[in-house]
Amino acid sequence: MFTLYLHFLERLLALFLLIFLSPLFVILYILVKFTSQGPFFFKQLRAGKNKKPFWIYKIRTMVENAEDLKEKIKHLNQADGPVFKVYDDPRFTKIGRFLAKIGIDELPQLINIVKGQMSFVGPRPLPLDEAKKIPKKYEKRFLVLPGIFSSWVAYGAFHNDFKKWMELDLKDVENKSFWYDLKIVIKSLGFVLKLIIRSVKSSINV
Repeated sequence: MFTLYLHFLERLLALFLLIFLSPLFVILYILVKFTSQGPFFFKQLRAGKNKKPFWIYKIRTMVENAEDLKEKIKHLNQADGPVFKVYDDPRFTKIGRFLAKIGIDELPQLINIVKGQMSFVGPRPLPLDEAKKIPKKYEKRFLVLPGIFSSWVAYGAFHNDFKKWMELDLKDVENKSFWYDLKIVIKSLGFVLKLIIRSVKSSINV
């Protein structure tokens, strides 16, 4: 019962944040739409709790036909497991590269939290084809709702290898609690703030 209550409060908080951040969404909409062709939102099927498929929402940071171009840049994959990661992806738009770097493109996932498909803290949701390739010893990561924040994000570990990533996910599942999740959120926001400051300084120096 207590878990259900917390989940309800989490969805309520996500709704409040969506309303509070609406002016920022307007600014981001203008930036994205006036600098590249394509929709403002990018949506993709991801594996949720118990691998149930759901549409994840993000601010579009890549060219409109990015999914079609994925096959052409597979050789650039920097992940050493059954996932696809290119940290300086050539499909990024100019403004999209900046938004993705500081994580603002993930804000629309507040919608997924309101819909009960995601949580603030949990393993990052993987595309369906990648989720199918995850080794069985890491299947436990699918027992909870995926999250916007995770240890993988909080400790800036997204450059680490696949094994380390999965181990951090399992740690989040095994230690999940209100206070543990709060710690992950605070650490994640601190890391994102560092990225923003670093990006702003880089822009000024240029």
